[in-house]
Amino acid sequence: MFKDTGYRCPAADAMKARGCRPRARPESTRETLEHFAFGPFMKASHASVHDGLQQWTAHAHEHYGAAFPEDPASPMTEVPAWSYRYQLPEPDQRGAREYRITVWGRCLRSPDGTRRELRLPVNRIKDAEPHRGHVAAAALATAEGIPGPLPERVRIVEFALLDGRTRTLFEGTRAEAVERYRKGGGPEALSAVLDGREFRPGSSCTGCAYLAVCPALRRAPGLLGVTGEGRPRRTWSVTNGRSYRACPARDHMRRLHLPAAQAVERSPSAERGRAVHAYLAERHGLHRPCTVDVPAQWVPDGFELPEEEQRLGALLLRRHAAVCPLRCVRDRSAVRVEPRVVRHDPFSDVLVIAEPDLLYRDGDSWVWRETKTSATGWGRPEGLLERYPQLALAALLLSRGDLGGSPTRARIELEVLRPAGADLEIVDPRAPEIRAAAEETVRGLVADWHRDDHYAPTPGAACTRCEVARWCSARANEKEAA
Repeated sequence: MFKDTGYRCPAADAMKARGCRPRARPESTRETLEHFAFGPFMKASHASVHDGLQQWTAHAHEHYGAAFPEDPASPMTEVPAWSYRYQLPEPDQRGAREYRITVWGRCLRSPDGTRRELRLPVNRIKDAEPHRGHVAAAALATAEGIPGPLPERVRIVEFALLDGRTRTLFEGTRAEAVERYRKGGGPEALSAVLDGREFRPGSSCTGCAYLAVCPALRRAPGLLGVTGEGRPRRTWSVTNGRSYRACPARDHMRRLHLPAAQAVERSPSAERGRAVHAYLAERHGLHRPCTVDVPAQWVPDGFELPEEEQRLGALLLRRHAAVCPLRCVRDRSAVRVEPRVVRHDPFSDVLVIAEPDLLYRDGDSWVWRETKTSATGWGRPEGLLERYPQLALAALLLSRGDLGGSPTRARIELEVLRPAGADLEIVDPRAPEIRAAAEETVRGLVADWHRDDHYAPTPGAACTRCEVARWCSARANEKEAA
């Protein structure tokens, strides 16, 4: 909870940390397969494990053993997790009389108990600085937690299961660990967790005990067109739907966040598309209409593009200026850049997640804008909903009046940027033929996935372009795929 990744719900974390319990918590059906990627590695898995997760876990154990070889001269034994407890003589301003912080990770101590080490697993070690409050809380709980005798020295190390890299987050005496908590952002991070008030619907809703009473989660009964009494609660997005259609195993492994092949996921053309979107999002977020004056160094931080892709991206951005919607929008409150739209369909018990590139108001009607880039030309607009299923989901939401506002000018705009110009296709969500096509498209992406519990692979030519094929023992090699 001390790591705010943007995908957790602060309000739910606060209620859980404070021990709040809903009056009635309906029982949900468990998944057949393990959906916690670190579960098998941490020996905390109680469900069947998908082949891809088995392959990944075997890889993780191999690198863990290499990163932390046994040292007969200084042995360490794995022990249960430590929990720090602090009791007050009387209730504080929160009404609490006891605070408890429990660590999560591989916990080890020396035979005499004088040394403790907390090993925190991650897929990859990122270049960004670790979260100060997270490290501070981990240092305190490791140094002062029970069970066992309190140590003299403490070490906290992050290790990457993908490549075996390690990074020491803290190393010092028990007193230094306590001081790290006090002066390293620990109390502030604890307050942020306990006093969180923001309801943030998203993927964390699937296991939330407060879902039925959440004031921020909108319901959309029948949105997906499928029913599933007794099915596990899940999340779904159009990206998931397309991934599942290509290969069920691929979608499952992506949902587990198994490391993806960077050469596939971050190809030059894919990175150029993401960089263009990031540039537009920043510009629109500042409520600035785009112009043809694109800076020479336009590529946002975090992206590396070959010179040819940089030039193409700048050209596409200049083409966007002619159709930039902010040229006609004056009210900042009428623009939402890449908002997260989350709806719960209780008929299927699925959390539907969408992130439009842009929502803006035309009068009192909402317009859903999707932007695509193309290095070549632009084909005929027939079959748009099938080619871009996110338009189908947008059509369903707008036709139901789900986003609010007047339906008068509500519409979907598909902006396609190409070297020769920009095309803007308009989709009317109120048209009966559009509504029917949207329902068919979405239901076609959801139905098989919704009743699938095992996510069997479908090896073939697509395996060579699959970013998680490394973890699939059923993958076809290039020769077989050809």
